[in-house]
Amino acid sequence: MFANIIIDITHEKLDKIFQYRIPSELEGMLEVGAEVEVPFGRGNRLTKGYIIGFSETCDYDLSKVKAINGLAEKSVGIEAKLVALAAWMKEHYGGTMIQALKTVLPIKRQESAKVKRQVRLLLSKEEAEEKLLLYQKKNQKARARLLEALLRDGTDGVLPYELVVQKLNITRTVVRALEEQNVLALESENVFRNPLADNPGIGADQEESESSEKAFSYTTAQKEAIQTVWNGLKAGQRTWLIHGVTGSGKTALYIEWIKRTVSEGRQAIVLIPEIALTYQTVMRFYHQFGDRVSIMNSRLSAGERYDQMVRAKEGKIDVMIGPRSALFTPFPNLGLIVIDEEHETTYKSEQVPRYHARETAIRRAELEDAGVILGSATPSLEAMYRARNGEYGLITLTERAKAHAKMAQVEVVDMRAELKEGNHSILSHSLYEKMEQRLKDGEQIMLFLNRRGYAGFLSCRECGHVIKCPHCDVSLSTHRGGKLVCHYCGHEEYKPLNCPECGSKHLGEFKVGTQQVEDVVQKMFPQTRVLRMDLDTTRNKNGHEEILSAFANEEAQILIGTQMIVKGHDFPNVTLVGALAADMSLYADDYRAGERTFQILTQAVGRSGRGEKAGEAVIQTYSPDHYAIQTAAAQDYEGFYEQEMYYREMMGYPPVEHLLAVLLSCEEETLLETGADYLKNFAKRAAGKAPIQIIGPASPSIGKINDIYRKVLYLKTEKYDTLVKMKNRLEQYIEINSGYQKIRIQFDFDPMHL
Repeated sequence: MFANIIIDITHEKLDKIFQYRIPSELEGMLEVGAEVEVPFGRGNRLTKGYIIGFSETCDYDLSKVKAINGLAEKSVGIEAKLVALAAWMKEHYGGTMIQALKTVLPIKRQESAKVKRQVRLLLSKEEAEEKLLLYQKKNQKARARLLEALLRDGTDGVLPYELVVQKLNITRTVVRALEEQNVLALESENVFRNPLADNPGIGADQEESESSEKAFSYTTAQKEAIQTVWNGLKAGQRTWLIHGVTGSGKTALYIEWIKRTVSEGRQAIVLIPEIALTYQTVMRFYHQFGDRVSIMNSRLSAGERYDQMVRAKEGKIDVMIGPRSALFTPFPNLGLIVIDEEHETTYKSEQVPRYHARETAIRRAELEDAGVILGSATPSLEAMYRARNGEYGLITLTERAKAHAKMAQVEVVDMRAELKEGNHSILSHSLYEKMEQRLKDGEQIMLFLNRRGYAGFLSCRECGHVIKCPHCDVSLSTHRGGKLVCHYCGHEEYKPLNCPECGSKHLGEFKVGTQQVEDVVQKMFPQTRVLRMDLDTTRNKNGHEEILSAFANEEAQILIGTQMIVKGHDFPNVTLVGALAADMSLYADDYRAGERTFQILTQAVGRSGRGEKAGEAVIQTYSPDHYAIQTAAAQDYEGFYEQEMYYREMMGYPPVEHLLAVLLSCEEETLLETGADYLKNFAKRAAGKAPIQIIGPASPSIGKINDIYRKVLYLKTEKYDTLVKMKNRLEQYIEINSGYQKIRIQFDFDPMHL
């Protein structure tokens, strides 16, 4: 037998299958996805690789075929179905097979098991009391203290070893001495690390969660949705889009479909756009599934992540919740994948292969005969376009699940008019007055800002010169202490006194960040407790949970934050949401700018009035007449969809047509320009008569990062498969041309921005 192996070297020229002989001692021990060590190259250097298949015949000269050396130490195998998924990802998103394999392998190596140790009393109560008297008589205080604790505090004569050592100050020598006298035994067992069981917030909020779940009952619309989707999944309609307004109870529907899936002996994956949403989502699922639910995200330790993968593999959990990488959980019998807030950009990978979790989930579901449910109050245009074309099933929920919870009343404030009236504050007059009233009434407020920290930029008020990074084509950001920092390469310098271009002293900072908003709000309302949630305040492991839990428990009246505070959270006492400078992204160099702005504003105003009290929202904008602002204020998805699709059709942007971005980067600017031009000319020849539009090469929004120059070439056409074929032709051309060895090239299908 021979094994087909992909070598663990990320290089295009080695992106092919190598065959190795399976030695007799390894027969029956290997399987698809196993990580092995093999001799590679002329020097037979031991190199790791992954088995992607087996063969009884050899495609090469038998005398030159080498044998597998053995299984890699501490290796973590990849499930056969995930290997097939990796092959699909490599084909559809580019990159090498080894990059795709490592993407579907969330855990790279085995971790040491967590050991639980405990001390067990071996004597009867009478014998132990006699022994205790003896130790006290001999003044053996440590032995007496331990024996007394085992008799008094032990559960069936058992105490955790950590308690014995840390609380009782008993040394290992004392424990060993009592072991030798057969007074006690030191027991050890391997246990799974459980990030939920170790999180104090989960258990503390369990009772409240249970009471709220028991009070919940489905509306007529929800009952119809549950049955329609379930019947559709059984009938072969694999993918469904749930378009429900904020507060329509989409999570409750996910839970019901997952309960039905689990009752059939199958497992489910729930994808959420970012870690910040884990806490409240997990609370809902933990009540229903207890220890059969777990989480997977980058904040977990390596040991915790490894244990969750093993638990999933062994069928010890039924539901995995997490951001994008949780999609590759190795469940033995996957039945359902739920993608909540499916419109979020975080579902698109920025690393090679640049896969989209939505498309990859649908492919995994096809391979495993599972279903996919996409949910959003503001579905991506791609998802809605496909649903309207019949590719996906579609469910629309137009009302909030709680009868008393109405959609928030929204006011749009023109900040240009505020400036004319002399108001230079971050808060408009209207928002300030509403905040003042809410604070008097003991209600809560959320202030949303689409940026974080004190990062602004420095420019000259006389000549307009912007202080830029000498290594990257971006402005330096201002920080406290007079520092200017590049957020791409880390370059730092101090703020100059004069403009380096014209010498003027009038250098001004353009900045609006969560710290600045917090400072302003704290000065305006000094008696009010304010919480801030952004990347800076959530760096520690449980940062998100601590802030959200404190706000949910009404320990603060105002929560200020970036996008992470307006996605999926449910706080019944929040009756006012303020969107500050929310149209900041409206004119970015991004064809999705209008869609992004509409989505985030709709999500933001949807946080208000989710309980018994009526909610209001204030959108502060410098573009009050833009259709994205107007439709978001009216919470009118249909109106936005029609206008945005008209724009996409005119410009030939996704989802009407498809884009392939070919990203080239190199330290040598001249070589990069030559390579980009050659690639464009080849693309024209390869396209032939096919209706493919080729744009560029051009510099992307940032033309240089850390002294590396960048170019981008775009290919645009109606059929996605045509772009996949073009990608394959370009890869072949790049491989046979030595001039591209110094140029890094990546492919990005339907990129998130131009």
